[in-house]
Amino acid sequence: MNPPVAEANRARLRQKILVVEDESDIRELLRFNFEQEGFAVEEAGDGAEALDRVARRAPDLIVLDLMLPRMSGLELCRRLRANPDTARLPILMVTAKGAEVDRVLGLEMGADDYVVKPFSPRELVARVKALLRRANPAAGAAEEPAVYERGRLRMDFGAYEVFVAGERKELALREFELLRFFVRHPLRVYSREQLLDLVWGRDTFVEPRTVDVHVRRLRQRIERDDANPELILTVRSVGYRFNPEALE
Repeated sequence: MNPPVAEANRARLRQKILVVEDESDIRELLRFNFEQEGFAVEEAGDGAEALDRVARRAPDLIVLDLMLPRMSGLELCRRLRANPDTARLPILMVTAKGAEVDRVLGLEMGADDYVVKPFSPRELVARVKALLRRANPAAGAAEEPAVYERGRLRMDFGAYEVFVAGERKELALREFELLRFFVRHPLRVYSREQLLDLVWGRDTFVEPRTVDVHVRRLRQRIERDDANPELILTVRSVGYRFNPEALE
């Protein structure tokens, strides 16, 4: 192994992935692939066990199957997002092939990304790395953490905190990234495909509808009336536009 790869793998050992999956062969497959990339791996065979492991020591990321005994993946995701200590914990969910309703529900519960069974281990590892890069920006980055504050909205980009009218709002990682993009690029209209490229990244392959799910969740958290949004506006047949004037 060459020195740069070895150094990267040593650094990544500090990052722990919790694999929540009731099928032991899939857990073993994922453990092998993650450990090959230098990650530390913990396993849980059901949702209740996973919740206990997270309570004892939260991982850096969770790979979560939705169909679990004792506690479903959706319920586990909901509980993690409701807890301020784990509200921004990156979650990559795994769904059955063709179960679109599960994917939508998982995203609405706060999952950051998803893969569909049967999946490629290489693709799953790539998605995990992408989520971790976003959740843990490289130390020593040139850009200093900044704060966006206008009207009733305050965002601390360094602390990943959002306040609306003084009330703290718990956002999943992807929701925070989407809102950060909107406030940094106000008034311009972006298509769903553009938002997927610019917020999710070109190395992530998800459906455009994923954007709609996250926009709906954001509206529930930051709009006065999410049924009649003033901030994140839908531009029919095009995409979305952020209107900062409504913050006043």
